[in-house]
Amino acid sequence: MGKEKTLCNNNWHSLEVGEVIELLTTNATKGLPEKDANERLAQFGENILPEKKKESRLLRFFKHFNDILIYILLIAAIVTAFLGHWADTVVIVIVAVVNACIGYFQENKAEKALEDIKKMLSHTAQIVRDGKRLEIGASHLAVGDLVILHPGDKIPADLRLIKSDNLRIEESALTGESIPSQKNVGAIAVDTPLGDRDNMAFSTTTVSAGTGMGIVVATGQNTEIGKINRMMSEVKLITTPLLRQTAKFGKTVSFVIIAIAVLVFIFGYFYRHYDTGELLMSVIGLAIAAIPEGLPAILSIILAIGVQNMAKRKAIVRTLPSVETLGSVAVICSDKTGTLTKNEMTVKTLVTSDDQFSITGTGYSPVGDVVKDNEIVDFNAESVLDSLIGCFYICNEASLGKDEEDNWYIKGDPTEGALITLYEKASVDHHETDRIATIPFDSEYKYMATLVEAEDKNIIYIKGAPDRLLDMAGKELSLSGEKPFDRQNWENAITGLAGKGQRVIGGAYKIVTKDKKNLSHEDLHEDVTFLGLAGIIDPPREEAIEAIKQCSEAGITVKMITGDHIETAKSIGLEMGIGDGIKALEGKAIEQMTDEELESAAVEYNIFARTSPEHKLRLVKALQARNIICAMTGDGVNDAPALKKADVGIAMGIKGTEVTKDAAEMVLADDNFSTIAAAVEEGRRVYDNLKKTILFILPTNGAESFLIIASILFGTLMPLTPIQILWVNMVTSVTISLALAFEKLEPDTMKQPPRSPQTPLLDGYFIWRILFVSVLIGGGTLLLNLYLLSNGVSEDIVRTVTIQTIVITQMFHLYNSRSIRKSAFSGDFFGNKAVFVVSGLLILLQLVITYIPFMNQVFGTVKLPLHFWIYPFVFGFIIFIIVEAEKWVMRLMDKKTDK
Repeated sequence: MGKEKTLCNNNWHSLEVGEVIELLTTNATKGLPEKDANERLAQFGENILPEKKKESRLLRFFKHFNDILIYILLIAAIVTAFLGHWADTVVIVIVAVVNACIGYFQENKAEKALEDIKKMLSHTAQIVRDGKRLEIGASHLAVGDLVILHPGDKIPADLRLIKSDNLRIEESALTGESIPSQKNVGAIAVDTPLGDRDNMAFSTTTVSAGTGMGIVVATGQNTEIGKINRMMSEVKLITTPLLRQTAKFGKTVSFVIIAIAVLVFIFGYFYRHYDTGELLMSVIGLAIAAIPEGLPAILSIILAIGVQNMAKRKAIVRTLPSVETLGSVAVICSDKTGTLTKNEMTVKTLVTSDDQFSITGTGYSPVGDVVKDNEIVDFNAESVLDSLIGCFYICNEASLGKDEEDNWYIKGDPTEGALITLYEKASVDHHETDRIATIPFDSEYKYMATLVEAEDKNIIYIKGAPDRLLDMAGKELSLSGEKPFDRQNWENAITGLAGKGQRVIGGAYKIVTKDKKNLSHEDLHEDVTFLGLAGIIDPPREEAIEAIKQCSEAGITVKMITGDHIETAKSIGLEMGIGDGIKALEGKAIEQMTDEELESAAVEYNIFARTSPEHKLRLVKALQARNIICAMTGDGVNDAPALKKADVGIAMGIKGTEVTKDAAEMVLADDNFSTIAAAVEEGRRVYDNLKKTILFILPTNGAESFLIIASILFGTLMPLTPIQILWVNMVTSVTISLALAFEKLEPDTMKQPPRSPQTPLLDGYFIWRILFVSVLIGGGTLLLNLYLLSNGVSEDIVRTVTIQTIVITQMFHLYNSRSIRKSAFSGDFFGNKAVFVVSGLLILLQLVITYIPFMNQVFGTVKLPLHFWIYPFVFGFIIFIIVEAEKWVMRLMDKKTDK
């Protein structure tokens, strides 16, 4: 047990190399004995991530029947079959199956995230066992194995480094760091954040430069990537506001339907003495009439149209309900690197002994200028600046290139790439210089030096950490020549650049004789002249700044959650309009907080720095605990658990990892934060149109229910059979109501605050309007029935007229529903052509059910003489006028309330 606990230690970074070797009973040169490796593999398992049990497609399909309204439909199908009404049974079952199919095929989220994490794992590892160098499958690594690292290698497990020779590892996907991490071997503090553990190498990250050696301290699910995998497995997915509201609505409607159906059956059986079979069919008709069975299908279709519209705006939505959820988002938690910023290091400031300069343009594209006081610099008058930029170019191992799509990229270290781009921007003499010797950058010395030929002398150029170069320098170069070195002045300049969130690099040189042909560290101890400083940042995306402003106007708060340093985060946040540049919270502080304390902090702070995957996940949970609908954006594996937990996870499509994309509900095809603002706008439009659709569809169910209840109560002709009711419901749901999905965004929608998750699907006015229109249509149709029957019209014709009256009246009501409060003629009346197209389609369908013999036989309709068509159209127009008058009265009441 003691050994097992030791091997599962989580604080290897805080131990010296000797302690690690002793605890793991391994050897720094010979590695782990084969016997010990096999025992540990048997005890702790292979270096793989656990599999997740998959859900069968059949089970996923049948889940779409798990709805109380569908249960009532299926019960109705069983009763009609028992009574021998097979046509009704078949049509009811078809409706239920069609609904399930729509839901199944539109639900396109594949749970691939965990599989994609597995794909990131290294396949092989170079190790030393029993003193022999071997290449083995990475899955067979054991705790204590000695792993050798070279440039380009993918780290096969979590390693405690014991040797580092200029070792740099790209960790941005795991830690959020925008530049490769420089590695060392010394022990560090136990509470050091993940991104600062420079004596560790983590599984799935990649060696970008140098070589090294490390001891395996964690494999499989115990690695940092394994913890992320476990967090994603344990995340409990929450339903969207719309799904929660529709589920509650379905239960309420079902309870009301069952209660009314039972009461009506009792009344009809004991007081009207109906035949049991006939009464059962009437009650089933009532249940079917009251159930908005077309609603799930139309909701799916409207959401799917929203998905298509978002795709045109570069937002790929992977789950339908997320479209609507975007409309209610109140907080967007965004990663910084690669999301709000370009993840392309850029020189923004240059400082010489004489002045400070700014550089325009961002990213690796060499487009921009060096400017001073808003004027482009004349390098003929700025010889020191010319030398500083030349120093950065000569003392450099990176290169700049262009891909097939004309996008600029760098090969090598991102910081060096930024300096190469600066050189290409500057109007200096671009010529190649012959190198004689080089001291490569080393983490121990933190500088690089290059010896080059000049006309009558040789020059050593030095680039690196400013503090190291300040220690070397004895003088500085100015326009008037070399002068005594003012260290305090340069330290003030460094502090100023760091306060702006800029990473500072220094440049210096030393004149040597022409016969100097080699280079050593001792050559840099004296006679070094300091040239100046470069301030480098990962620049904000210009479009993201505007998008954050739009979000603010829409009442949406943007919070930056990053693995970067706190000063950098505050500076970038202030530039982008996030936070005040002063308040920020670090991961260390988050770890010390209780869940309740974090809930308050999550609301109070907008900048969170040095965060780990656990911190990001806790922050999302804290916001949700306050009933805040939140979205989370990101591009790295470290963002995946929080993306999966958020109400809407948003991944970057270009720079995002596959893990991140598959954990998210939405993928930005252009990696543009501003696309989120467009997606929120589309989400709000979709929700508005969903509410209009509900306001349109439910009066159909209400009118039919009113008709049937009144007919049973008064003992008159049953106005519609169950199969006719299904026709009316489906034709109004899936044809006419579809037009409302294409309604344009209401004015000022993006100036309104996000709706609360507690906002009911049907508020008081909606309930009033639905009841009002239901009674109007149902009561009017009942009076029309009684009038026709009293004038000797046959029952079949009366039923056919009833079908036409309800459907045609709903067609007129469609125009009422295009705006909830405003006049049907306000705004762009002809802007939504779909309304007129579906109106024509509806009339065609009503002609089909009336005049085609097969449809007459299935649905029990008859051919109508031409003069009977006047009733539905006149009645529909009257209802349209009455509803418009009601909306006018409501607008007057709104104005009085506002006063």
